[in-house]
Amino acid sequence: MDQICKIIRLQETDSTNSYLRQYTGDEAEGMVVAVTEFQTSGRGQGTNKWESERGSNLLFSILFRPKGVTAANQFVLSMAFSNALLRALRQYVRGLMKEEAWTLEEQEDVLNAFSVKWPNDIYFRDRKLCGILIENNLQGSSIGRCIIGTGVNVNQQVFRSDAPNPVSLCQIVHVMGDRQLLLQLVLSSFHAEMKLVASHSEQIVSTYLSQLYRRRGFYPYRDSEGVFRAELVTVEPTGLLHLRDSEGRIRKYAFKEVTFEIK
Repeated sequence: MDQICKIIRLQETDSTNSYLRQYTGDEAEGMVVAVTEFQTSGRGQGTNKWESERGSNLLFSILFRPKGVTAANQFVLSMAFSNALLRALRQYVRGLMKEEAWTLEEQEDVLNAFSVKWPNDIYFRDRKLCGILIENNLQGSSIGRCIIGTGVNVNQQVFRSDAPNPVSLCQIVHVMGDRQLLLQLVLSSFHAEMKLVASHSEQIVSTYLSQLYRRRGFYPYRDSEGVFRAELVTVEPTGLLHLRDSEGRIRKYAFKEVTFEIK
């Protein structure tokens, strides 16, 4: 991650993750970033699609080779990027609010409303601001290549898809933002976060846990048996979510095995 960061700017592509999956440039380039104005087939987790108005949002993917990350511990990469993205978003939004003369109390209220919804959606209160899609290739028992793709709603003011709860930074702070500035803040933050992966992964985990959506209190969830109320306990380095239900029973879930019930 200390090597050169190459940025490839695209007017349009099917998805930036797909673009980098086919990328055959020199591995010595280090981190490679593909950023686009529009995705014709923006992807989310599984079969989910990502709505984004042309030229309004920040759509990019990062290709890199992490060092010292085993397959069993690969969720640390998701945690690290979530931490980096939240840090960059708060820095970016704080700058916008200062320009618009928000009071310190108003600023803190907004900044504290950002969180990461397990496994790696970025939320503002109960609304989705950003999605993250991570694709890892194994090299033996370790991660070889990693592609992290994300779409941040920056300047889009109207959402037309059936997505239940989208929100953009423009809707939050009522200012049209600089997407390239936000990209630079995210890349710088992720560069710093990745320095902790090999030797200080416990710091990454604790930071991630402290920023989780619904990290305190009982809330409704749904699994294969129906709706239940539970509180968040922890997330394992493998990504397994631990919930404690109202009867005191610990329930453990992998991705897609439980959903958050949000009004």
